[in-house]
Amino acid sequence: MGPGSLQHEWARVSNRLKSEIGETEFARWLAPLTPQHLEDGAVSMAVPTKFLKNWVASHYADRIQRLWSGENPDVARVEIVVARIEDGPAAADAAPLHVALGRNQGAADGPKPIGETLGSLPALEEEDGLVGLDPRFTFENFVVGKPNELAHAAARRVAESEHVPFNPLFLYGGVGLGKTHLMHAIAWSIRKRTPGRKVLYLSAEKFMYQFIRALRYKDTMSFKELFRSVDVLMIDDIQFICGKDSTQEEFFHTFNALVDQNRLIVISADKSPSDLEGMEERLRSRLGWGLVADIHPTTYELRLGILQAKADTLPLEIPPKVLEFLAHKISSNVRELEGALTRIVAHAELVGRAVTMETTQDVLRDLLRANDRRVTIDEIQKKVAEHFNMRVADMYSERRARAVARPRQVAMFLAKQLTQRSLPEIGRKFGGRDHTTVMHACKKVEELMATDQSFAEDVELLRRTLAS
Repeated sequence: MGPGSLQHEWARVSNRLKSEIGETEFARWLAPLTPQHLEDGAVSMAVPTKFLKNWVASHYADRIQRLWSGENPDVARVEIVVARIEDGPAAADAAPLHVALGRNQGAADGPKPIGETLGSLPALEEEDGLVGLDPRFTFENFVVGKPNELAHAAARRVAESEHVPFNPLFLYGGVGLGKTHLMHAIAWSIRKRTPGRKVLYLSAEKFMYQFIRALRYKDTMSFKELFRSVDVLMIDDIQFICGKDSTQEEFFHTFNALVDQNRLIVISADKSPSDLEGMEERLRSRLGWGLVADIHPTTYELRLGILQAKADTLPLEIPPKVLEFLAHKISSNVRELEGALTRIVAHAELVGRAVTMETTQDVLRDLLRANDRRVTIDEIQKKVAEHFNMRVADMYSERRARAVARPRQVAMFLAKQLTQRSLPEIGRKFGGRDHTTVMHACKKVEELMATDQSFAEDVELLRRTLAS
């Protein structure tokens, strides 16, 4: 059969497919298909990428064959092959692959895309030196304590298991508590144990920029092939795509495609899936499918352990009293804690003075002053009780009258905003209440602030007073 007849038959089959699956789905998956030839009852259809070949073969090939047999009884099967079509319909709508990926372009080719190219994403391949991963962030260097033991155990399980134990693994917690360390550790461990597995680690921000670039260069198929062909996808700070509908839509389909293939997904965020405002409900639901592990604010014992582990790697002797002092005084996050120790060591090496309590307090004067200003939950309860003319004891009483419950909710909201305490810790300070009660209180206060200007001004006044 000549190519012209084949094209006419495909045009009729295409129209029937469009009416069945819709214009959007057809444009996304089947528009790039180009008929090549009919031989021995098999129609050969070309697509530009391996990912598209696998997707069409598993989802649409049987239906295409049945429709085509109705047009031409000689068609017994459909074969999907990968071929770059330079003169076919797909070529007219897409830039050549090397242009779309931004490779080897000189000044004469015009401006390059801002940031990284699709081709330079940090897949864990030997030749690219594990781009984007910090070699210090391994399981061996992670100090485990009660606040992070669940997250650590879950991370080790997914890194060491031959099968996917839970999907996705969702790690969340405040700034500087170890989420990124655990994600890097998972990647390093998988790379060491099973070098053949393809792991892709990047931030949600970079995921969004790669998606925008793929749209700009009309090369979304290469984008889909890159992200949906990995064995492990790791996305850091997923909260970045909250409110970004198009990126969420693409991540949603990527998520589903990987889960359907039993590929591992690891995600981190600063909040639990249910608390991610601006995230689509269907995506929030999927993010909570697997294991959600919270990393709580550090305890004194954990902070001291982290400092001791870091001190063991330093060339200087750090007095135990200095480490204990830092663990007591700097409770915000591990990053700030390690930064303080680095400042002390740098000062000692540059100035030539031994590390003592006096030099420590002098070098870290600004940092210690900032931490001393941190508000306590007791102070918040007292200030809110004064503002609403109620007893402090009612903050942790069982009374549920609105005149008591609403100020209590405000105090819980401010405790979450102004302290580093976890939700369970806040709940315990309010009469042993559950962490879900604190979550409900925070959401209720946020809703009221959005609709009641007077109430919002009251809460903001309290916040500024406590923070000053």
